[in-house]
Amino acid sequence: MKLMNFIIFFSIVILFLTLVHFYIISKGLQVIPADSSFRVLFIFGVIFLASSFLIVRIIERFYSSILTDILIWIGAFWLGIMVFILLQLLLIDAFRLFFYLAGVKKYPSVFGMELKIALAILIMIVSLSAGIIGLYFNRSTVIKKLELEINKNAGDLLHLNIAVASDIHLGTLINNSFLEKLVNKINKLNADIILLPGDIIDEDLTPVIKKNLGENLKNLKSKYGVYAVTGNHEYIGGVITAKEYLVDHGINILEDSAVLIDNSFYVAGREDYSISSFTNGKRKPLSEILDSADFSLPVILLDHQPFHLEDAMNHGIDLQLSGHTHHGQIWPFNYITEKIYELSWGYKQKGNTHYYVSCGAGGWGPPIRLGSRSEIVQIKLSFNGIKGVQHE
Repeated sequence: MKLMNFIIFFSIVILFLTLVHFYIISKGLQVIPADSSFRVLFIFGVIFLASSFLIVRIIERFYSSILTDILIWIGAFWLGIMVFILLQLLLIDAFRLFFYLAGVKKYPSVFGMELKIALAILIMIVSLSAGIIGLYFNRSTVIKKLELEINKNAGDLLHLNIAVASDIHLGTLINNSFLEKLVNKINKLNADIILLPGDIIDEDLTPVIKKNLGENLKNLKSKYGVYAVTGNHEYIGGVITAKEYLVDHGINILEDSAVLIDNSFYVAGREDYSISSFTNGKRKPLSEILDSADFSLPVILLDHQPFHLEDAMNHGIDLQLSGHTHHGQIWPFNYITEKIYELSWGYKQKGNTHYYVSCGAGGWGPPIRLGSRSEIVQIKLSFNGIKGVQHE
C-alpha cells in the first residue's frame, strides 16, 4: 500500500478504536462509585487491553517471545469482546432514549441491584460467553462438501476431488498446532489437488519465519500437488518474502498464470488486487492469462477477492474459488460483507460458471467466529449439474 494510503487507513482505525474505548470507559465509570479506587484500575485496564494488540504487533516485527505471544492473544481476544460490549451498550442506550422520550424517569431494580449494575454484569456475562463460543467456532474446523458437474471432457479423468483452504492467516494466532490439525484434516480427504486461494500467511512474517510456522505445509499430500495465489495479506507483509517462504514449503504459486495438469484440466491463478497498491505492478487480464488455454478442458480459477464475478463467467471459467471476506467473521459484520460482495460466502452459479467463496480456514484479528465456522471445502467435480451442499 502506498505510504499515504497506509497512514490514512491506520489513522482511521486508531480513531475508531479510540472513540469506541472512550465510550466503553465512560459507560463503565457510570457504574463504578465516584469514590472507588477501582475507577483508576478500570481506566488503565481498558487502555491496556485496547493498546496491547496493535502495539505488540509492531514490537513483534523486531522482537518476539512467549510474552509477546500472550499479549497478542489477550489483545486480540479483547477486540472480539469489545465488539460484543459495544453492541450491547448501543442497544441499551437506544432503549434508554426510547424510555426517556416516553417520559419514564425511574428505572426498576433487578434482584436488589440498581439496573445499571445488573446490566453491567449481564453485558460481561454475554460478552465473555460469546467470546468463548466464538473461540471454539474459530478453532474447530468443519468440512464443507460440494458436488458439481462440468459438461466438459477432462482427458482420462471422470472425477476430480479438490480440497480448498483459504485465509489460513498463519502467524502468532494461527500457529503450528492449528496448522498441523488443519493439514491432517485436509490429508484425510485424499484430494487429487489442494488449492489455497490466498492469505495463507498473515501480514506479520516475522514469527512465521523465525518459528518456521509453515513447516507443516510440507506435509500436505495430493496427487497433483498444492497450488495457491497471493492474498492481500501476503502483500501487506512483503509479497516477495511470502512467496519465497511458501515455495520453499512445497506450495506452487500461480502468478497471473495458468498450468495444464495431467493434460486434463487447467488451474489458473490471479495476483491479488493489492498488487497495484503495494507495488508498481498490475495484474494481468484473464484473457492474457488464458490466451493459450484449451477451453474444451475444464478451467479452475483462484482469485482471492471475489470482486467482479462476471469476469470469470465472460472468460469461460468453469469454477472460481475465492476467500477474503471471512463472511464478516463476527456477527453482525456479515451484513456488511453481504452488501460489499455479490457472494460473501458459499456457492453460486452464473451462466456456466460455478463459484465458491470460502469464509476461511483461519481468521484475522480476534480469534473468534460467530455466524460462520472455520472451514475446509471439499469439492468433487464430475465431468455432468450440482448434487447439493452437505455439511459435516
